[in-house]
Amino acid sequence: MAQNDATEHEHGTMDIREHEKMFAGFVKFATWSAVLSLGVLVFLALTNA
Repeated sequence: MAQNDATEHEHGTMDIREHEKMFAGFVKFATWSAVLSLGVLVFLALTNA
């Protein structure tokens, strides 16, 4: 069996700034992806593709 030498986690001690920055980047990426997709769909609809 593998040894588990990890220390016990204490609630409230984790620095979440990096997680918040990553989530903000994901939300921005998802927003721009949705806007771009809608733009492409509108363009295709207007050009009768």
